[in-house]
Amino acid sequence: MLDAQQIALQFLQIKLQVHPDVVRYIQEQDNPDLIEDIIAQIPPDTVVVTSKNIPGLTATRDGTRFLADPTVEVISGSAGTSGSINGTADFLHYFRDRYQRLGGMIRSRCGAMPIEGLIRSTRYRQEECTIIGMVVEVKSTSNGHRIAHLEDTTGTIAVLCRKDRPVFSDAERLIHDEVVGVRGKLSNDGKLFFADQMYRPDIRIDNTPFKSDRPGRAVLISDIHLGSNTFLEEEWNRFSDWLQEDPAGYLLIAGDLVDGIGVYPGQEHELLIKNIYEQYDRFGEMLRDLPSRVRIIVSPGNHDMVRGAEPQPVIPDQFAQKFPKNCTLVENPALVNLQGVRVLMYHGKSIDDMIGLIPGASYEKSGQMMEEMLQRRHLAPVYGRKTPIAIGRQDRLIIDPLPEILHTGHVHVRGIMTYRGVLGINAGTWQSQTLFQKQMNVNPTPAEAVVVDLQTLHPEILSFG
Repeated sequence: MLDAQQIALQFLQIKLQVHPDVVRYIQEQDNPDLIEDIIAQIPPDTVVVTSKNIPGLTATRDGTRFLADPTVEVISGSAGTSGSINGTADFLHYFRDRYQRLGGMIRSRCGAMPIEGLIRSTRYRQEECTIIGMVVEVKSTSNGHRIAHLEDTTGTIAVLCRKDRPVFSDAERLIHDEVVGVRGKLSNDGKLFFADQMYRPDIRIDNTPFKSDRPGRAVLISDIHLGSNTFLEEEWNRFSDWLQEDPAGYLLIAGDLVDGIGVYPGQEHELLIKNIYEQYDRFGEMLRDLPSRVRIIVSPGNHDMVRGAEPQPVIPDQFAQKFPKNCTLVENPALVNLQGVRVLMYHGKSIDDMIGLIPGASYEKSGQMMEEMLQRRHLAPVYGRKTPIAIGRQDRLIIDPLPEILHTGHVHVRGIMTYRGVLGINAGTWQSQTLFQKQMNVNPTPAEAVVVDLQTLHPEILSFG
């Protein structure tokens, strides 16, 4: 298998930088001649080799667009689709669905052997091959290597990722219950698989986003926390006044509309509005003050009056009675279509789990967390930690189809990134630093809105602080 460092050196010899996506693509193709083919077709003024310089690789869009509504269409996450919780009866269906769908994304780039067939046959001992499995367990050895147990529908095997191999950087970011592919060799006794390369479901390197064919602007915000004594009412009023003058046609709010009641111990001491119905009534009045021409899409978060388990249903009718008619209630997560641009709204509770499992992750790097979700093609890969998940016959948290925009919140820290054609936006908060955030040394970015031009997908940050 080609080594990443050797690939980069070959480009450096002719004074060219190379994008990591290109290095990974060359590794996956396992074709040394591809480097020469790329170099032969590079324009003279090139400084960094990107996916555009790979011969034969053309822009690919994920799916097609059929617009039932030319402005707003809820593709998934409409009211009543989250389903009920059926205890443990659907566990097998849930995890098989996750394995088959995410595994299928990996198989589109490499062939794979079933684990049981690999172990039982002596033919594949010390011969390079690929397996695809779900991570059951992952830990570090006493020598500093990483060892993971992968499971598919046929069996389980231990995979060793040595610290002196390039695959180790991917192995450090392995987390429970994600689906990965591993290329390597089986040991002579058939008990251990030595990893050389790792595949994640990921986004195609040639993915190209759809863009609107007519002018349109969408405003993305989250975490209003109305009712809290740290809610920034004056700043919100500035935002409301600005929206009266701006031509934006859409407002998307990704959860935590109100601060809620009894969400954490001692919360009653930090509330200005201590009645949950009054919190939602006041929030509805705030939405009514916004221009009626703006289509408002609202999803819940972990502070809202819905079940904690994801996917979360829409805000119940008894709490949304004062919401305006131009407001559409969706679940968490929800995929909405704005003039042909798909926006995946997810509050982001799973970020708490990922920060505790991925080296170098922090609340200050919300953009990195969105990239980790996209690489795994899953909004909440880990089961059984801080993020409660409602088990059903299908895994509703898989990122499929791909959106043009991933819109999250929860961490109260604004983050913007672009990964393989997908724009990630964490929109911050409308609440100043809380006592809990001070204890955790989290510095929020309050009173900001991110405006996206739907024709260019260019984001603009506006501050109302």
